[in-house]
Amino acid sequence: MTKLEGNLVPRRSARVVLLDDANRLLLFSAVNEVERSVRWFTPGGGLKQGESHEQAALRELREETGLMNVSLGPEVWRGRPWTAVRGDVAYEVRQRYYMARVPAFEVDTSAFKEIEKAAISGHRWWTATELAATSDVLRPAELPELLASLLTDGPPNRPITVAG
Repeated sequence: MTKLEGNLVPRRSARVVLLDDANRLLLFSAVNEVERSVRWFTPGGGLKQGESHEQAALRELREETGLMNVSLGPEVWRGRPWTAVRGDVAYEVRQRYYMARVPAFEVDTSAFKEIEKAAISGHRWWTATELAATSDVLRPAELPELLASLLTDGPPNRPITVAG
C-alpha cells in the first residue's frame, strides 16, 4: 500500500444521466495523453459542504451545461468506490447517478471552472447505437448496456451498482 492509499479522502459525487427527447445521452470527454485515449463521462462532480447529492447534481448541470430548472429524476446507478489522485491527495470517489430528461438544447460550457477547462476536451450527444460501437473509454464502463436498459425498461426500482 502506498502512502496515499492509506489516507484516502472521501469524495462524494453526483452525476446526471442526461437524456434529450431523441434518447441521446450527453457525455463530456477528457483526453489521456499518456494512454492516447479519450474517456467519456456524464455531467457532474463533487458535493460542496452541506449540499445533498440532488442539489449537487442540479448545480453541476447549471455549471457544465447552462441548464436551469431541470426536473431531476430518480437515482439510477451507484458507483462502486474508486481512487483518484490529484496532486498529493488520494480520494475515494463515491458517485451517485441521477436520470433527467430534457428537450434537445445547445450545451453552454461558459461557466466551466478552470479545472474543468483544463480537463474537459469536449462534449457530444450519443445514441445508444453509437455508444455500443465506440472504442473510446466510457465511464461507467458498462454504459452502453446501462443506457439500453434505461431506454427499454425505464429506471430501476433501486440504484444499480456500477463500476465507477
